[in-house]
Amino acid sequence: MRSPRPTSRRTAFRTTAVLAGATAVLALPVGAAFADSPAAPQPRVLPGVERPAVDRPITPPTAPSSKPARGYVTTARLADGSVAKIYEIGVGHVEADVFAGTTRLGTLAGRDGRPAYGRYNGLHITLYPNGTVSSWVEDAPKPKPKPQPKPEVVQESAARIVMPDGNVAEAVYGAHGDRVDLSTANGHRLGTIDLKDPNVLNDGWMYKLVRDGRDGRDGRHVLKFVVIDGKSGGNSWVYDFDSGRLIERYMVATGK
Repeated sequence: MRSPRPTSRRTAFRTTAVLAGATAVLALPVGAAFADSPAAPQPRVLPGVERPAVDRPITPPTAPSSKPARGYVTTARLADGSVAKIYEIGVGHVEADVFAGTTRLGTLAGRDGRPAYGRYNGLHITLYPNGTVSSWVEDAPKPKPKPQPKPEVVQESAARIVMPDGNVAEAVYGAHGDRVDLSTANGHRLGTIDLKDPNVLNDGWMYKLVRDGRDGRDGRHVLKFVVIDGKSGGNSWVYDFDSGRLIERYMVATGK
């Protein structure tokens, strides 16, 4: 039986050196060990297996715009031919972009319900809180006010006659023709007579508008107003139409 081979001194030294070397490696600072280590290989992607997630920097969310939205209202033509595009921004806040052709001249902004004013090359602009604009040009002649038609003035004249029956007649002449308005003493209207319908009866009394047969100076017919009492058999009174003056009286009992 062979006896165990004795360990040589060379083998024992080699073992000691390996252990000493291992101890030296472990004694290095941890940071130095990661710094000197080669980059670790990326894990291999197998078919059907997703690639491992890679950390990416987190992007902060975009802050919403603080500029309020503009709501289009209308486009208005200005005094010099340019235009204003009007927008509503919020309560009491309107804006108007002024354009000459495709060139933007500027923006008017009215806030807190107050109008805004602007001027460009003699053009004056006012933007109102309700979204309307007015404008005028310095060198342009001020528009002349249009003449307003005058209301037609109807010239009329009336002669008041208190008739024998106590009623009242007003002989009226004017632009709408000659007539006699009849009423009671307390103002209750009885009717009207004119040359187209010259006779009317009221409680036994007859009222008549008659032509005299002569023409007046102004070309009008000379008219008379006649009142006849039918209850008394025909007593009558004749009045001048223009003045209302009693000019004739006829009584049945005595003749004239």
